[in-house]
Amino acid sequence: MVEHKAQPGWVAVEEYLSTAVVLPDAALQHAVQSAVDAGMPPIEVAPNAGKLLKMLVQMSGARRVLEIGTLAGFSAIWMAEGLPDDGRLITCEYLPEHAKVARANVDMAGIGHKVDIRIGPALATLAALAEDPAQEQPFDFVFIDADKENDSNYLNWAIRLGRPGTVIVMDNVIWEGAILDTSMDEVNAPGIVGALEMMGKDPRIDATAIQTVGSKGWDGFAIARVV
Repeated sequence: MVEHKAQPGWVAVEEYLSTAVVLPDAALQHAVQSAVDAGMPPIEVAPNAGKLLKMLVQMSGARRVLEIGTLAGFSAIWMAEGLPDDGRLITCEYLPEHAKVARANVDMAGIGHKVDIRIGPALATLAALAEDPAQEQPFDFVFIDADKENDSNYLNWAIRLGRPGTVIVMDNVIWEGAILDTSMDEVNAPGIVGALEMMGKDPRIDATAIQTVGSKGWDGFAIARVV
């Protein structure tokens, strides 16, 4: 498994940007602390990335958001804040104990009425969404941040559950450079590489990827648009 290492300067810059520009509110700060208190891994997106998700939701005019990977609800809160009051975010979480923490956090943030947390394997949840007659409207925005082995499967479902113009963001696509040497992490890296290559070849989407550094180490995200 890859160890994510952060340089002190990267963390200092990120903290400065968070306090000077991003300004996460008390509910978001509580969500991060609640994950620590619950013994969850500290793998939520950084505040500047969360704010970017919120702004992408707003700029895309999204009304229906799908998230794959809830954890403690940090990114869900950001994205739900970017939705109109009658917007809807469905987020997939495998572990009931994580979903319980996330539910409390989104409710505390005052956006719980926009958020539907589905518990269970994400692939099963996505398949159920596709078969549910109540889910007639496609998703406008999809955020993928779950087990990397299934990144290509999640991407395929994001396209299928979207529409032309749907924005898809996939987190953790650099993985400390393991995309260049999958032997660095034979569990996660092949899944990431498979999804990146799918983004470059699949005619249903147009995509790019950005590498980043910060408290989460050397990583990045990909962004795609369904065509």
